[in-house]
Amino acid sequence: MDLAARQQPLKEELMRALEGVINSGQFILGPETAKFEQEFAALCDTAHAIGVNSGTDALILALRASGISAGDEVITAPNSYLASASCIALAGATVRFADVRDDLNMDPAALESAITPNTKAVIVVHLTGRPAAMDEILSITKPRGLVLIEDAAQAVGAKFRGKPVGSLGDIACFSMHPLKNLDACGDAGIVVTDSAESADRIRLLRNHGQPNRDDCLEFSMVSRLDSIQAAMLCVKLHHLDTVTSRRRKNAELYRQLLSDIPDLQCPVDKPEEFSVYHTFVIQAERRDALKQFLAEAGIGTAIHYPTPIHLMQVGRKLGFRPGMFPVAERQAEKILSLPVHEGLPEQDVRSVASEIRNFYSHN
Repeated sequence: MDLAARQQPLKEELMRALEGVINSGQFILGPETAKFEQEFAALCDTAHAIGVNSGTDALILALRASGISAGDEVITAPNSYLASASCIALAGATVRFADVRDDLNMDPAALESAITPNTKAVIVVHLTGRPAAMDEILSITKPRGLVLIEDAAQAVGAKFRGKPVGSLGDIACFSMHPLKNLDACGDAGIVVTDSAESADRIRLLRNHGQPNRDDCLEFSMVSRLDSIQAAMLCVKLHHLDTVTSRRRKNAELYRQLLSDIPDLQCPVDKPEEFSVYHTFVIQAERRDALKQFLAEAGIGTAIHYPTPIHLMQVGRKLGFRPGMFPVAERQAEKILSLPVHEGLPEQDVRSVASEIRNFYSHN
């Protein structure tokens, strides 16, 4: 994705939004931030949205607001971006993992097996923009009184059984990193919840723990969504439906063109899922050779993510070892992200698919 080119269709709108903030002089928690929070809460069908500095900060603050601390265990998936696990350690808790299903999302059966008396919360990741099996997961977490946090960093606009991602758990966290479907021109994140108590606590914790400038209730970080990013995100939020539609169209075309290749598996939405395709991840035999073949044809691909978190050096230091989460480990050898972004012309999708077919026809 060409990040500079991505901004061009909206450049005039973005510059007007930027000028408005500069002219107002309200750069921190100004009216633009409040406006974006209100509009984002409406998108997620939640009562509250609290803008923060990044998706990672959103996760940390969600854990802290949920009372997670030292001695508590929090379960997440091992195949996500590392922030899904690092936030747990940064909140002072213990990282635990549950393996995933073939769709790359958390396996409810593995989650149930991973729960111990010290488990206090679950961070379920909607990886690639595809919603996890939330009905099954909720049937496990609710009776046990576990806090369910949605890591929806890749899933803005996704739905499960018609309900927006972000409205399904107790708290949900989103990233607006420049690579995301709803992209800031810098770092940005947001937390959504229906709990007024959690929302008030996150507002406090994102601002040094200060209810006002002259007092502090507890020491905390500073993680505020600044007005410039909020103003730009308000512009982009109004175009999100178009972004989602184009990505879904590209994903469907890939499926049509590639579904008959035995050595390749494309993601397929289940009837209850509405995926937004932050990434379009195939699972391919001879993945590395295919990646090199496409690179030689001038087609950029990526692996999200080549090393599961538990096999990174930090994971090994925590006591995790190869073989503990076999599905995630097996998928890490096969997954490959194809170009799918909203600026990708249909002919480019067809060209990518054609080169993939050429590879499997001759290798």
